[in-house]
Amino acid sequence: MSEIKVNSIKGVGASAAAITVNNTDGTCTANITNNLSNRNKIVNGSMICSQRGSSFTSDGYILDRFKRSQSSDGAFTVTQSTTSPDGFAKSLKVDVTTADTSLAAGQFAQIIQKIEAQNLQDLAYGTSSAKNIVVSFYVRSNKTGNYSFNIQQNDNSSKQVTLNYTINSANTWERKTFSIAGDTSGVINDDNGSGFQISWGLAYGSTYTSGSARPAWTTYADADFGAGQAINLLDSTSNEWYLTGVQLEVGSVATDFEHSSFGQELALCQRYYFKYVQGSNKNICTGAYFNSGTLTMSVQFPVEMRAAPSLDYVSGTSYYLAYREGGSDPFDSMTITNAHGNGAGLDSAVGASGTQGVGASVVTNNASSYIAFSSEL
Repeated sequence: MSEIKVNSIKGVGASAAAITVNNTDGTCTANITNNLSNRNKIVNGSMICSQRGSSFTSDGYILDRFKRSQSSDGAFTVTQSTTSPDGFAKSLKVDVTTADTSLAAGQFAQIIQKIEAQNLQDLAYGTSSAKNIVVSFYVRSNKTGNYSFNIQQNDNSSKQVTLNYTINSANTWERKTFSIAGDTSGVINDDNGSGFQISWGLAYGSTYTSGSARPAWTTYADADFGAGQAINLLDSTSNEWYLTGVQLEVGSVATDFEHSSFGQELALCQRYYFKYVQGSNKNICTGAYFNSGTLTMSVQFPVEMRAAPSLDYVSGTSYYLAYREGGSDPFDSMTITNAHGNGAGLDSAVGASGTQGVGASVVTNNASSYIAFSSEL
């Protein structure tokens, strides 16, 4: 019996493939690892993209595709951290800044990602062919003990699974995996809405912990949502919690995390949020004066956004500047018009003053200026 080593095969990732050939009966066995691309349903699971910034102190979207949600008397900051397990460069870090040692029944703190429903159609939920899924991630904290992890089916009255994991060793990266049987009764709509909502519990009051963990899909109940969560991460300002390497895939066994290039991951993130320009003296686009007080502009997106986006930008005195007719015309604010998945119009709202029909080149005019478009779930 001889063994032939093949370093690369078309369609196979960076890992080598080993093919063993039996010269006696002519059969061969291929042992190929990481041969399936696009298997991870999570966007930005390695936490490498953070278009909104690197530090966040309030609720809402933070690192791309991840969201913080909190109702408690404590406070925490989320940052994009360089503390990470081998093979990763970034992680999501939670740093408690104000302690809440006694949670009220309805209080909570969690990290969330939502997955677009049409990206889950291969799970075949709602049919007899419903597939198993495996969720895996790397987690680290100084606070050991039992935490909860929840997935909700948004299209099926938030039908849910609630699972638990244990951080065994303080300040040590640990990989956690969960295998979840397919749901033959839970249809996921083929649309651009939310199909799954995944939640990592940081702290839950008794409203969310008085029930039971549910490893199979069951009817939503508040009491089961965070069941098994024994940790209140908010009980000390010394507490930290890290997350990276998040993967959700079809199958029964967790595979190695599927790394993508920064450019690939950024393009996936830009379907939901697109930071168009930031900083001073950055080109925005060209435009023309619709009338003496309104400058109209047009912006194209690098990828099709999930839905017509809203405008996310900062306004301020002379934050934007239109160069026209040998001079410049500052303005303060703008509105979005005719938005669709591939682009949008922008109209100056305060300050612009020019000649109808005259063209202009538009730039940012303040270090704090930015323009972004949001189409989050």
